[in-house]
Amino acid sequence: QVHLVESGGGLVQPGGSLRLSCAASGSIFRINDMTWHRQAPGKQRELVARIRSRSVTSYSDSVKGRFTISRDNAKNTVYLQMNNLKPEDTAVYYCNVGVLSTVSGLMDLWGQGTQVTVSS
Repeated sequence: QVHLVESGGGLVQPGGSLRLSCAASGSIFRINDMTWHRQAPGKQRELVARIRSRSVTSYSDSVKGRFTISRDNAKNTVYLQMNNLKPEDTAVYYCNVGVLSTVSGLMDLWGQGTQVTVSS
């Protein structure tokens, strides 16, 4: 099967930076869209950033200009560079990847989540 492994979360001060990674492994034929979502306690899950198979990107208004999504197709990995972090960015961040598996066909996969905490 295909698995996603997230990394890069942690505790940072306001204005700091973090880089999240989400790597896919397994029986992968092709990866389509890759997205990052986040969910804070008591809040609805939010789509943060999306990168298409041809690297076209989009962002939520709350992170635009501060976050950058990118992908390394050779490594089956999507990244989220987060700069100028604010306390309101505190959330669990999840990657979501559309995968064409050689075994299972089309799959919509979620990472395990990584905690990002922005606090002074």
